[in-house]
Amino acid sequence: MCRGQSVVSVVLATGIDDAASVVQQIGEMIGVVAFAASGALAAVRRNLDIVGIVFLAVSTALGGGVIRDVLAGNTPPTAFTDFTLIAAASATGLVIFFWHPPARLTHWPLEVTDAIGLGLFVVTGTAVGYDWGVSAPSAALLGLTTGVGGGIIRDVLSGRVPAILRTDEPLYAIPAFCGAVLTATLMHFDWYRAWIGLLCALAVIAFRLLALRYRWHGPRPYYVSRDE
Repeated sequence: MCRGQSVVSVVLATGIDDAASVVQQIGEMIGVVAFAASGALAAVRRNLDIVGIVFLAVSTALGGGVIRDVLAGNTPPTAFTDFTLIAAASATGLVIFFWHPPARLTHWPLEVTDAIGLGLFVVTGTAVGYDWGVSAPSAALLGLTTGVGGGIIRDVLSGRVPAILRTDEPLYAIPAFCGAVLTATLMHFDWYRAWIGLLCALAVIAFRLLALRYRWHGPRPYYVSRDE
């Protein structure tokens, strides 16, 4: 009886992990599309042509992963070998070029999908780094880079101060950092599973959405607030 229960438990655990992996893969693709859309919209606002729109879309969607791979010595980067990612990002840029979405679709819907991409990219980036044999702190930094790198590239290429450095932008890097540290810690103690990683991603997503909802900002020097 105990053996039968053990087999059932293993099967259920495997099924949960498989389901979580599928959800994670779908979410990653949603994140790619969301980040690509944000890059393309930034290019439209800067009056760039079709090349600039597609380039900014691809750079935003895949830039963080490319930086992670180069830092970890995984060359050529996954973005240059998995053409599904490039195709999805490029297609998103082309859609924005031919059809500019109404304003109501560029605020909360885009921010929600962007948060989904952030959470999943942070967790998967950390997990990938750890699987490559780096230490837990290094894996967390790689996960953070994966999550925020694309947005930094987008803002720099479009001539703006990166959003994660601006005081008027709700918390972005801090949720990503917390998620990366949590994931790296779980992997260090061998507690990480696919479904647990999904929970970590959900925590990052919730943190980011709460920051957007309640306008949470990072602290500034006390004397700056006082002078204002």
